[in-house]
Parts: sequence; structure tokens; C-alpha cells
Amino acid sequence: MRLLVCDPTAPSAIAAMREAGIEVDVRDDISPEELEAVIADYDAIVVRSRTKVRQPLIDKAVNLKLIIRGGVGLDNIDVEYARSKGIAVRNTPTASSNSVAELTVGYLLALARQLPQVTASMKAGKWEKKAFSKGSEIAGKTLGLIGYGRIGRLVARKATALGMRVLAYDPYVTEAEEGVTLLPLDELLPQADYISLHVPHTPETHYIVNADSFARMKDGVRIINCGRGGTLDETALYENIVGGKVAGAALDVFEDEKKDRGQRLLSLPQVIGSPHIGAGTVEAKARVGEEVARIAIEFAAA
Repeated sequence: MRLLVCDPTAPSAIAAMREAGIEVDVRDDISPEELEAVIADYDAIVVRSRTKVRQPLIDKAVNLKLIIRGGVGLDNIDVEYARSKGIAVRNTPTASSNSVAELTVGYLLALARQLPQVTASMKAGKWEKKAFSKGSEIAGKTLGLIGYGRIGRLVARKATALGMRVLAYDPYVTEAEEGVTLLPLDELLPQADYISLHVPHTPETHYIVNADSFARMKDGVRIINCGRGGTLDETALYENIVGGKVAGAALDVFEDEKKDRGQRLLSLPQVIGSPHIGAGTVEAKARVGEEVARIAIEFAAA
């Protein structure tokens, strides 16, 4: 099997695939035009979030049998079209879950104590002890999870251990772990002090948190999105922060991550953010690589 690695992948994974007899070419900075020119030469490709595998590319992939997405989401792949062409599409859904969950909890604490803002104040040579001594504890507060899949469950466990009350909304889940209460979304929203999104971006979840949602929330709510851009109406979030309804927000993902990149929101002092780094830990990258190699090796041996 001849496989092309299109995005950065752990060297140990590449070595493992080669040891298993797979012919691996690494071009982890390949451009879309270059990929279209060579895709017909490969049986399998490995992508992360940078490389897009859309219908025009799939049409040129006359020998392609397997697409491996190193990561959770499949937003950058035309999955159904690929499968209609007999191409298997696989991902690594569990490899980075803990890293995303830990970033979410980090944001919970950062929002509660305004850690990025107070650090910026200190770096500017200020000593604003009185201004920043109005934080709050997260113990005893209510966390509302929108999405209770792998990552949502990990966030719930960590939040429960920190003394939070956890509510979750997920129409595809009927049972929750001890300490977590499943509720309809309309019942969850008015009870939560913090709301964290952990759903894929689909037509069903597009703007699942919108202007109407904010109207149902309690005053002073804080919002976290380490899931997917497009699930949160960023215009409505901006308006509700400026209007005083929302006390703060922490965003690792944005609706437009190519041009706007959340700059309007990040201009607000109540908003903190990061450039989609939820899975960006040494441990997660290693696990993603291990899973990518396992998928490729098993597929080649089948």
C-alpha cells in the first residue's frame, strides 16, 4: 500500500507504518494544487485539519481506498461522497479527548479568576490587586454541557471532582454518569453559571447557542467553546457581552478561522482565546500518531 502523509504526523507513527511494509511518502506541507496532481498515485492518505478532502480531489483519487483523519472532526472531508466512491474514512476520536477536556477546565479556572487579564496587567507594570480581587470559585457553581460525548464526559468528571454541579444536554444520550443530570436544553440554559460546547458542527448544531439561547441564560453566565466553530452565534455572543448579560467567554474555535479569527470578540476584555489548540499537546499528538499507524497497518493487512 502506498500512503501519503499530507499533514504533520508523529515520526514514530511514520516509522511504524514503514516497518509494517507500507510505502510512506511524507509531504506535510503539500499545497492543494500539488495534492491534486499526485493523489492518483496513492492508495491512502493521512490528513489533519489543514488538508481539505473535497469532491474535486476525491474525483482525481482514482486509486484511493483509505482516508485517515488524525483527529476528532471530519469537517474537512466530504465523507459521504468519499464512501460513495468506495473509499473508507477513519479518524482518531479518542486520542485527543483528554487534551481538549483539560483545556476546557483550564478555561473554567481562567474565566473565574481572570488569569489572562491579570497577567497582562502585571506585565504592564501594574499592581491592580483591588480590581482583580473580585473573582469567584468554581466549586458549587453549575456547569452546563452542550454535548455529552467523549470529551463532554471527561469534562464532567473533572468538573465534578472540582466540586461543580454538572448538567448536560445531548439528544443522543439516555444515561449519564453519577453526578451528571441530563436535561433538555431549555431547562439547562437558565441554570448554568458556565456553559461549555462539545458538539460537532452540523446543520443540526449550527448556532445551537444563539440569541434566543442567551435570552434564556442567567445574568453573568460564562461561555466556553473548545468544540467547533459555527455552533455558537458569535454575533449574539458579542452583543450579550457588550450588553452585560454574559460576564466572559473563552474560545478555542471560531466560525471563521482563516480571516476574521474572532478578532471582534477578542477585542473585548471579557474574552480570552486560543488558536484552535485543544488537541495541541505532546501526549495527544503521540496518541493520534499511534492510532493513525494502527488504522493504516490494519487496513493494509486486511
